[in-house]
Amino acid sequence: MTQGLPRRIKLAFILQAILGSIVITAGVLLAGMGVRHGIVVERMQREADLFWTGREASPTYPLPRTSRMTGYVVPGQPGDRHVPRELRESAPGMYQRQLFGSTDHLDVLVDRRPEGTFYLTFDASHIDRAILVTALVSLLLSLLATYLISWLTYRTSKRLVVPVSWLADEVSKWDPRDPDTEAIKPRRLPPDAGSEVHRLSRALVGLAERVADFVERERDFTRDASHELRTPLTVIRVATDMMLGDPDTSPRTLRSLARVQRAGRDMEAVIDAFLILAREADIAPQSAEFEVRDIVDDQVERVRPLLASKPVAIEVIDNGSPRLFGPPHVLAVMLGNLLSNAAHFTDHGQIEIRLEVDRIEVRDSGIGMDPETLSRAFDPFYRGDPARESGSGMGLSIARRLGDRMGWPLHLQSEIGRGTIATIRFKG
Repeated sequence: MTQGLPRRIKLAFILQAILGSIVITAGVLLAGMGVRHGIVVERMQREADLFWTGREASPTYPLPRTSRMTGYVVPGQPGDRHVPRELRESAPGMYQRQLFGSTDHLDVLVDRRPEGTFYLTFDASHIDRAILVTALVSLLLSLLATYLISWLTYRTSKRLVVPVSWLADEVSKWDPRDPDTEAIKPRRLPPDAGSEVHRLSRALVGLAERVADFVERERDFTRDASHELRTPLTVIRVATDMMLGDPDTSPRTLRSLARVQRAGRDMEAVIDAFLILAREADIAPQSAEFEVRDIVDDQVERVRPLLASKPVAIEVIDNGSPRLFGPPHVLAVMLGNLLSNAAHFTDHGQIEIRLEVDRIEVRDSGIGMDPETLSRAFDPFYRGDPARESGSGMGLSIARRLGDRMGWPLHLQSEIGRGTIATIRFKG
C-alpha cells in the first residue's frame, strides 16, 4: 500500500509538535524571566523604601544586612559600610554586577533621593532555582500534553487516510483499457472506510464504467470507419481506373480523372492518419520498409499544380535519402501538409526539399511567421492569416501529432519576410 499520504501526515504532525515545543519553551523561558524580574524589583524596591522610612525616623536606622541582601548609603553614618568601588559610579536603576572577590552576579538597585544614594545588592539565586524548577515542570507538562494530543490526532487522521491511500493504490493498478472495478466496490473497502471513501469508491466505479464504454465505442468507430470510409474511395478508384483505360476518353477528361485519383489517394492517406491517431498507443499501424525519396517525389508532383500560376521553383536536394521502416502513408500526409503550406504562402522565389540521412527539411521563401504565430502554429484550427488561408487550420496539428506518434518529431523555424523551415527528424 502506498504510504505517501500517511507519511506526509506523520511529518506534518511531527513538524507541528516540534514547532509547538519551540513556542512553548520560548514562552516558558520568557515568562520565567519576566516573573523573576518582577519579583526581584519589587523585593528590592520595597527594601529601599523601608530603609529610607527608617532613616527618616532615626539616623541610626541600620542598613539591610542578611545572607542574601546587603545595603550601602551615601552619605553614611558612623558605622555604616563603605560602598564597594564597583557600585560607586552606577547611575540610578537596576543592574547586575559581579563584585570584587565574588563569582556570583548580584542584582543591584541604585536608589538616588535628596537625602542621598542607597545601594542594595541582592543574591537571587534561590529565586532563580525556584523559577527554573517551576519552568521545567511547566515545560515538561506542556510538551507531554502537546505530544500526546499530536499522537492521538495523528492516529485518528491515519485511520481516516489509510482507506483513501488503499483506494488510490488499487486504482493505480488498473489497466486503463479494462479497469478492475470489482476490487474497489464498497463491500471490498477496509473496515475503517468512512462515508466519504464509500462515495469516492462509487464515483470511481462509475467513472471506470463510463471510460470502458467510451473505449469500446472508440474501438467500434475505428473498426467501422476503417471499412465504411474506404469502400466509397475504392469504388471511385476502380471507376477512374476504368475510365482512364478507355481509349475514347479525351485528354482533358484524362487530366481531370488523374486529379480525382490523386485526391482519392490523398483522402485515403488522411483517413489512415486519423485512424492511426484514434488507435491506442500500443497498436502499431501497418508498416513496411520504404524509400523516403519515393514519398518526396510523389508529394512534389502532387503539389506542382498549386504552383502553376506562381513564379516559384520547387527543387529536391538529395544529400542522403534514408530508408525507413514504418507506415509510408503517414510520412506522405506529414510531408504533403508541409508542401501545401509552403506552396500556399510562397508567392515568389523557391521551395527546397532537402533530404538528409536523419531528416527532411522543407524550406520556402514565403511570407514567414512572427513569434506569436509560430508559437501557435500547431494549435488545432488556428489560422495566422484567416483572410489568406482557406483551410481548416488542422494540417500542421495533424502532422505534428502523427510525427509524435511515429517518433518523427516536427519542428518549425520562421521569420517574417524570409520564409519558413519545417524539419521532420528520424530517430534511431
